[in-house]
Amino acid sequence: MKSRLLWKLLATNLPVIVLVILVVWTSIDSLAADYFAALMRKYNISPTETHQMFLDAVRRHIINASILAMVMAVTLSFFLTRRVLRPLYAMAEVSRKVSLGDFTARADISSKDEVGQFGMMFNEMAENLEKIENLRKTMLMDVAHELRTPLTTVRGYLEGLADGVIPPAKETFSMLKDEILRLVRLVQDFHQLARAEAAKVYLRREEIDLPHLVERVIELYRREFEARKIGVSVDFGGDVSVVQADKDKIVQALGNIVQNACRHTPEGGEFRVRAEGRKNGMKIVFSNTSHDFPKEMEDVGLIFERFYRTEKSRSRESGGAGIGLAIVKALIEAHGGEVGAWHDEGVIHIWFSLPV
Repeated sequence: MKSRLLWKLLATNLPVIVLVILVVWTSIDSLAADYFAALMRKYNISPTETHQMFLDAVRRHIINASILAMVMAVTLSFFLTRRVLRPLYAMAEVSRKVSLGDFTARADISSKDEVGQFGMMFNEMAENLEKIENLRKTMLMDVAHELRTPLTTVRGYLEGLADGVIPPAKETFSMLKDEILRLVRLVQDFHQLARAEAAKVYLRREEIDLPHLVERVIELYRREFEARKIGVSVDFGGDVSVVQADKDKIVQALGNIVQNACRHTPEGGEFRVRAEGRKNGMKIVFSNTSHDFPKEMEDVGLIFERFYRTEKSRSRESGGAGIGLAIVKALIEAHGGEVGAWHDEGVIHIWFSLPV
């Protein structure tokens, strides 16, 4: 690849050099030679032999100069072109490593021209691929963990019941039922996520009053907030309130956000919702106190990734399966909206915007 591309670029310079030589050659033959003959006649010198000697000498020097120019041009072009192509060679090597599964490879880019900018974007792509690969591995481990725990429990009790070690008591069957329901809920989470990611194809848009819908969803969780003594405040300012969206899917997204806030807000904390009207849509911001949320901004950006949980213990009871906000992201983006989050001074802010 290197040789072919390098020689192709060098070959593009040769027609220009040949054209310059032809122009000089033609100029000497048609202009300089005629001017030389006119001078000879002006001073009464026979131009016949002198004219031919002049042309032969000039043509000989042009040929020698052309050969030297060709050698110098090819040599300089070779080294300069190879220097320009060096970032492309590096990116080709990185591409080869990435194709083999090494997502840590990066191209060494020093220039700031178009090739350098392309190299920087290429490195950003490789970095994103590395993050996605890490998330994929984490997702597989989380799925295995989520499935292994209830399956191991069910298997152990069923073997105990079959062997007669465990008596067939009501409490045992009740516990087995809970574990099976836990598996059912996990499968339902997977199903909801798959449907959310395909939601763009099945949207039934209608005019909905977004602030009113938010209040309805909050009211569904009012008792849970009151039981945990969490203060709830709502501020819907701005002029825009009606958006074009699929009502059922927006209700599902709102329910996931509010449920997530209720779960992660400490007892006696606060949960605030505010709306901001935009020129081309509406933005809803959900804020809740969360003292145990990691301070790393990278973690804030990852909370919308599937199976990501801020609780590193991976406790499903306390942290869920980590799918709720991934569903929110898929549903909002299916409507052409955006999602985001930031964290400051013990408060986590989650927002989404929808176009009008």
